[in-house]
Amino acid sequence: MKKRLGCLHAHYSNIEYIENALSLYDVELIHFVDPALMYRVTSDEKFKVVDAQNKVKEQLEWIAQCNVDVILITCTNYIAILQEEQLSISVPIIKIDEPYFEFICNIQQPQTILFTNPATVNGTMERLHQYAYNHQKSLDIEVMVINNTFELIMQGLKHEYDQEISKFLNTIIYENKIISVAQLSMVDASQEVEYMTSKSIINPLDTLISYIVNHLKIEKIIKIKTVDTEVFSE
Repeated sequence: MKKRLGCLHAHYSNIEYIENALSLYDVELIHFVDPALMYRVTSDEKFKVVDAQNKVKEQLEWIAQCNVDVILITCTNYIAILQEEQLSISVPIIKIDEPYFEFICNIQQPQTILFTNPATVNGTMERLHQYAYNHQKSLDIEVMVINNTFELIMQGLKHEYDQEISKFLNTIIYENKIISVAQLSMVDASQEVEYMTSKSIINPLDTLISYIVNHLKIEKIIKIKTVDTEVFSE
């Protein structure tokens, strides 16, 4: 039976990443998007942490009622807000950054991790260091934020957003450090720079897809190419 994956996003642009990455696999994707939560977290002083936690809880419990096999959270800020002990669901949750954490925690060289959303940094890095501690890993990581950029993607200006990320990556790509981007929204720009420079840039999408395929035991769709033939008779 085809697996059904419920995806919770903070922005519509994340849908395309997941759809394209899993298009070759036999899995059904159902997308849930709520950009308003991030707006309120970052701009509404009256909107408290507990309010955000309650909203994420409400969203996940709603998704769980849609007959999904697994829930995927693609927003690192949602993940940081999530209080799993408060959830009353049995559906497993995949957090986009955990396979990414596992990958970069196995790197011994100095690393630079990039963000565009300043509101995501503290929560993500706290979870990363906790993950490293739990798995007895040591990290040599520098955090950098590409300032005044995240607003572009939230306004639907993806091309301009990608340009700013590419421009920044090109200024640091030849430094003697492993570079990674921490947010799904940064993947397109990082892959473009990677292609143009032949320099490897780690991103959370590649590590996520490997994890999902193995975790859900989903198979690739086999497409059989048919060739039309004409039948001649005398």
